[in-house]
Amino acid sequence: MSGTPGEAMARGGTARPRAYVGLVALAAVPVLLAALPIVPLSLGLGVGLVPGVLAAAVVGLGGAVALGPALVERRTARLPDADLDDRPAAFIEDRVADVAGEVGVPEPDVTVVRADAANVAVTDGYRGARLVVSTRLLSLPAADRDAALRHAIVRLRGRDAAITTALLPALVAVETLALLATLLVGRRNERTAADRRVNRIHGYEPEGDRVPGPAYTAAGVLLWLALVPVWVPSVLGDRLFVAERRRAADVAVARTGDEGRAGIANAIGFARDAAGAADWPPLLDRLSLVTMADEETGRVRGTSRQETRVRLARLRSKRAL
Repeated sequence: MSGTPGEAMARGGTARPRAYVGLVALAAVPVLLAALPIVPLSLGLGVGLVPGVLAAAVVGLGGAVALGPALVERRTARLPDADLDDRPAAFIEDRVADVAGEVGVPEPDVTVVRADAANVAVTDGYRGARLVVSTRLLSLPAADRDAALRHAIVRLRGRDAAITTALLPALVAVETLALLATLLVGRRNERTAADRRVNRIHGYEPEGDRVPGPAYTAAGVLLWLALVPVWVPSVLGDRLFVAERRRAADVAVARTGDEGRAGIANAIGFARDAAGAADWPPLLDRLSLVTMADEETGRVRGTSRQETRVRLARLRSKRAL
């Protein structure tokens, strides 16, 4: 589709200024990661700061565009296939083609995966656009199912799916390092009475020269301090771009009429409350209808825990329009 990213975003739904701030923040993440080795090397070689920053921008953004779609495609290929018969598979593809025609975008490829999570994700890049749909979401009533599919396809029209797909490797790297730093800070190294009893039963005593707990804490704090300049824009991008573009897609679906508004609200509510979050890959969360929470920690991957509640409140109160 022709036009600038800003124009394409506006076509996908009402784009508020905060979305553009979030877009800049997201784009800064791969640039900052690339700058960590490139800028010191540039200064050490006497090339200068400005050429180093420009090189980091080219390498960071260029690497994101190259790696993002490939990473998502590889992860999608490892998902459990639904093994649908020819007739239901053809029906789903026809329905997606109909919705894509109504939205005004080329028909994306469709991958139906066997999962208890009721979700749909959309990816976009030089490898083409793809919908990843769970069998449980397809079991929803027709109006709710079609509203969820329309929501995903609208994100293709707004080009935010392409932007998010490209920037995923950098965001996942930051999220992984942040989790590692948190685990190091909270690492428990001392043995409890129960640990000592188990050790005595099995005749095992750990070596006395173990790494002390404070060393793990110090390593975690240092990692967090080094990570903050990259973590802040990644969080801002999640809140101001990814979440905002989901809201804009809600608006676009709700504007199709009362059936569309009720359908997308029902689909979001069901997807939020349905079990099976472990079946949905974290890599696809930022591209999905709703983010999934880790069942053990309750941690939402990507955006905030309040995002889905706010979206539902807007739709049900008709504030989405």
